[in-house]
Amino acid sequence: MNIDYGLSIWGNNNFEIKDDSVALTYGNKPTLLEITKKIRSLGYKGPILLRFPHLIKKQVDTLFSEFKRASKEFDYKGEFKAVFPLKVNQFPNFVNEIVKLSNGYKYGLEAGSKAELIIAMAKTPLGAPITVNGFKDKEMITLCFIAAKSGHDITVTIEGLNELETIIEVYDEFKEQFNDVTTPKIGMRIRMHSSGVGIWAKSGGYSSKFGLNSTELLEAYDMLKRVGLIDRFSMIHFHIGSQMEEIGPLKKALREAGNIYADLKRRGATSLNSINIGGGLAVEYSQVQKSITRNYSIKEFANDVVFFMKEISKNKGVKEPNIYTESGRFIAASHSVLIAPVLELFTQEYNESSLRLKEKNPPLIEELNDLYKSINKTNAQEYLHDAIDHLDSLLTLFDLGYIDLEDRSNTEILVNLIIKKAIFLLSQDDSLELQRLQNKFQEKYLVNFSIFQSLPDFWGLGQNFPIMPISNLDKKPTQAASIWDITCDSDGEIAYSPKEPLKLHDINVQEEEYFLAFFLIGAYQEVLGMKHNLFSHPTEAVIKFKKDGSWYIDSILESQNLIDILDDLDYDVDKINKRLKSLIEDSTLINQEQKDILLGKLYLYLNDNSYLKTIQANKG
Repeated sequence: MNIDYGLSIWGNNNFEIKDDSVALTYGNKPTLLEITKKIRSLGYKGPILLRFPHLIKKQVDTLFSEFKRASKEFDYKGEFKAVFPLKVNQFPNFVNEIVKLSNGYKYGLEAGSKAELIIAMAKTPLGAPITVNGFKDKEMITLCFIAAKSGHDITVTIEGLNELETIIEVYDEFKEQFNDVTTPKIGMRIRMHSSGVGIWAKSGGYSSKFGLNSTELLEAYDMLKRVGLIDRFSMIHFHIGSQMEEIGPLKKALREAGNIYADLKRRGATSLNSINIGGGLAVEYSQVQKSITRNYSIKEFANDVVFFMKEISKNKGVKEPNIYTESGRFIAASHSVLIAPVLELFTQEYNESSLRLKEKNPPLIEELNDLYKSINKTNAQEYLHDAIDHLDSLLTLFDLGYIDLEDRSNTEILVNLIIKKAIFLLSQDDSLELQRLQNKFQEKYLVNFSIFQSLPDFWGLGQNFPIMPISNLDKKPTQAASIWDITCDSDGEIAYSPKEPLKLHDINVQEEEYFLAFFLIGAYQEVLGMKHNLFSHPTEAVIKFKKDGSWYIDSILESQNLIDILDDLDYDVDKINKRLKSLIEDSTLINQEQKDILLGKLYLYLNDNSYLKTIQANKG
């Protein structure tokens, strides 16, 4: 019996269960355990972020092929173009791969800041589009002019009338300095009446942070005509929110944007030839059927966009626009997987060898011991209830001073042993009683990672991510699991949820390594990750495949060491080094040989990362 942890819901055929592990469905189908063990054999411990560039290519191919199919099906005359929004993942190991793997599609980049614009200018192939969104000052707009002068197909999206005034100002300056002014294309972001649904719905609607209302749109149009730049007005842009879980709001927005496009065309905006529908193409994160959130496919998405644009253009008698998308989550989410070692199962400290039973124990403890020794499948439910009742009574007796600390310890151990044994015995039937038990009693898994660094959307927004072990998948997991990270923060927990229950295996991690995999984390998580407790970005490894299907590690970028982390925070690391060294060298408590030993250990640890290497006798 293999447990798939909802792979058929969220996996997009990228992974499969192979024997007792989870494997890629690409090349020679290596397991994640095989890849993890290889990397750890090279000396890299702690959490490891695995990047799979072939999954980036798969998503890009899917996006372009679906719009090509829809365009052919509906005989659509406009072109399909796409840009990747850099805010979703700016890490070079991702950006370099997406630029390389999308070669042939003229797939471009979208920038929302000066730094992102520099990346886009440096990385986007000439001929592929660049779009620039977000608020802009004169420097940023000047960079857009430089990009255009460098040969880039760049469109500056106006978020407010002041930005258009700045574009005109920069245009006049360039006109004085260059006889032939190569001006960026100009787009206008519309503040839509339509909005999306879900956490990010506020990106659309009249209360949106971005875009021009109808009055401002007309003013901007008149301003462009007045200064002779109307021929650079080529695009209208809208975005109703990231992670659009329902297709209905998009259809409404397409009608609204299509009518605005047609109206502007008929007013004389002859160079207007594109509608940018923004991002929002959703990813399914749920692991259980009843919690599925996305109600459409990429095929339906492409069909609706193309169909509505064609119908509106036909009805209004205008040319069909080029369609731009800025889908980021859809492209990036699936390409990376975080592998993190489990360091400890907290109830494993409750074992028979830790009992300190006396020759004469309090009667309730004797009864608990009898319950533990005689519990079986028939009486498991009854004995469990008795044990919980005895626990309350014995803790009350301790508070009143009638039993001692050894008695309390024996109580806690015996009750936890009974709970674990009862859950195991009842797990064969998946009864309602078992569900009640697991809702009340969960195993706590201490995992060597930081939620704040690697899953910030879980902490900040309650966004769930698929989680599963990468081994023991031929065994039924019996432990309702809560996951604790290693930060010194009580918010660093993924609590057990009855709606999306996570069950893991009862493993002795001092005898067997046990790893959890966190999937669909390639969008936003890395760039939003914070160094809470100074846990930095985990070690990352890029996994590629040869033509014969064999896999190899293309590159490994180790997590920052302690000194580099402090340097990033603008500490004077030279002073820190000198201070630590002098404290040891000036100590009168140790001899020179001991000082040398301590200095060696100190410099070894300063050049290592913050993640844990061992806990007790554990291998994590």
